[in-house]
Amino acid sequence: MEHLIGLIGSTITTSLSPVLHHREADHHGLRYLYRTIDIAELGLGAEAAGDLVRAARRLGYTGLNITHPCKQTVIPHLDELSPDAARLGAVNTVTFDGDRAIGHNTDWTGFAESFTRGLPEAGTQRIVQLGAGGAGAAVAQALLTLGADQITLIDVHPPRAHALAAELQRRFSHARAHAGDPADLKELLSGADGLVNATPTGMVAHPGTPVPVELLHPGLWVADIIYRPMQTELLAHAADLGCRTLNGGGMVVFQAAHAFRLFTGRVPDPERMLAHLADLVTT
Repeated sequence: MEHLIGLIGSTITTSLSPVLHHREADHHGLRYLYRTIDIAELGLGAEAAGDLVRAARRLGYTGLNITHPCKQTVIPHLDELSPDAARLGAVNTVTFDGDRAIGHNTDWTGFAESFTRGLPEAGTQRIVQLGAGGAGAAVAQALLTLGADQITLIDVHPPRAHALAAELQRRFSHARAHAGDPADLKELLSGADGLVNATPTGMVAHPGTPVPVELLHPGLWVADIIYRPMQTELLAHAADLGCRTLNGGGMVVFQAAHAFRLFTGRVPDPERMLAHLADLVTT
């Protein structure tokens, strides 16, 4: 059986997902082709995700991965959502069942596994999270599921942070998720255990730091979901201060492994995929 997979997103030409999937497929003896569908190169906006999903289904694709900025705009164009995707209001994986397109979310389990492995025993009483979009929803779900006491969400679009906080309060507890004001970042970080960047700031196409680095302090752990580059400016500054840090490599591997299983029905080896990632980022 042949597997044709696509990745829909913006400025994704440097994504390592194709190689990670191809290498794992080789170990399983699968005929597997993973292609990027870059909406920026095509001159399209996030709203084009639905048309691209329909086209992929007609062209015989096995499934799709969905990344920034299409994880939420794709949802109205799908026929069904997995329970996780429905709860999160974000999709990063689409499978096809006949004429039906089904949305899944493997981001939250990917981040949860990465966090557990990469920052063992990290304090989670107070966490500040930057970004409340599709990836941010997944990260917050993971942290609260892992037992975080309180997450303050900050987004460049405050209504989005308030909406996500309200949804998390409904599912977890009113005391555990709140929307914060960017103007209060200094005070929030001074009393926080950890900081998570779930925004695109720091990516190759969006350089910079999502928070003034002078607000960081050695008592923080700092996590970034970005993996290209693996060491973002935020993580570099945090490491220089002596902070424990977590890059986005683990999340991309574990979410890819979970998506691979959905696409193929085969059980991937995350350890092997982590080794592939380490090889890719050093070559």
